Amino acid sequence: MRALFARAAELSNVELVSISTVGALDLQQPEVQRAFFMNSLFVSDNVRIAVNGPHGDYVPVFLSEIPRLFDGVLPLDVALLHVSPPDAHGYCSLGISVDVARAAVRNAKVLIAQVNPRMPRTHGEGMVHSSRFAALVEVDEALPEVDYASAVGPVEERIGALCSELIEDGSTLQMGIGAIPDAILRGLKNHKDLGVHTEMLSDGLLPLLDSGVITGSHKRKYPGRVVTSFALGTRALYDRIDDNPLFAFLDTAYVNSGHVIKQNPKVVAINSAIAIDLTGQVCADSIGMRQYSGVGGQMDFMRGAALSKGGKPIIAMASATRNGASKIVPFLAEGSGVVTTRAHVHHVATEHGIVDLYGKSLRQRAELLTGIAHPDHREALDRATTERFGPKFR
Repeated sequence: MRALFARAAELSNVELVSISTVGALDLQQPEVQRAFFMNSLFVSDNVRIAVNGPHGDYVPVFLSEIPRLFDGVLPLDVALLHVSPPDAHGYCSLGISVDVARAAVRNAKVLIAQVNPRMPRTHGEGMVHSSRFAALVEVDEALPEVDYASAVGPVEERIGALCSELIEDGSTLQMGIGAIPDAILRGLKNHKDLGVHTEMLSDGLLPLLDSGVITGSHKRKYPGRVVTSFALGTRALYDRIDDNPLFAFLDTAYVNSGHVIKQNPKVVAINSAIAIDLTGQVCADSIGMRQYSGVGGQMDFMRGAALSKGGKPIIAMASATRNGASKIVPFLAEGSGVVTTRAHVHHVATEHGIVDLYGKSLRQRAELLTGIAHPDHREALDRATTERFGPKFR
């Protein structure tokens, strides 16, 4: 991307399509803005300004369906890919990011590979023969690293402890991105025979693999193996997955398929939210009219877990923002996107407790959610409940 931007003066009307991107990406240079339009399928912090301005946009789409977009709805001329060096048979690996890259390989007219000896060689569906590439560009650069463990504080630890109590032995785990999933994993050290079928891997899984808590013995899909579509963590994680057949890196059309997910037992899907209204509508992709992230795989796994035998879809979040504003609100802010509908939501967890909204009326939901809101905001939420639903029925 840096090399492409360096040649911005030679280019015009180029649409960039991506999901999450990590690292410095200067989209604010005038010459870059003139040449490129960022059309994001999941908004990362390094493209957020562009996507919320005149030089970018966002496509709401389930992660499971992005490969279908590339099959014709959103055609690709060129795919820029980051791969491992070719093996003795000429095959490169898509490494830590198979996800939608596999569909890009299948559909793009031209494939260009950045070949990096530091990219892990992963097992699964990420093998691409070097003859497929129009060009291979050699680099030797460290992969982007993210350490979610450093962001775990007392609030995250409390949420992690509460959620871990909901998880039974033999469950199949899906964890979203961030400190809360990492905190939940810390609370599972005494569990047995857990499995993993998740869109993303992070370092939080490594201690559970080392201790034998994760065996995958109860899974129906890829039993005994850790299924994922991409990994984002530290070098320790990348070294663990390198040439390790324990890990199966697969296309998101498969990993995030509700039909596939539900076949595993006791699927526990844990995802986060920006805000939840009193009826259970979950906003996870925007702050008012400002696009913050994306739909991603939240609904894929929330629904898959709900349909799994013994499954538990969980929305886990702090009860308040860093500035003290309540994340449980009477109404979502104008322009907010609903990622998980109130008909799909089940368990909601904050540091003040866990409630199950499934099968509950609107008023019951409001009362339950108020009970796990930050204490500073419960009185206001009580008033909002009465104003909306009237006095409580005896």
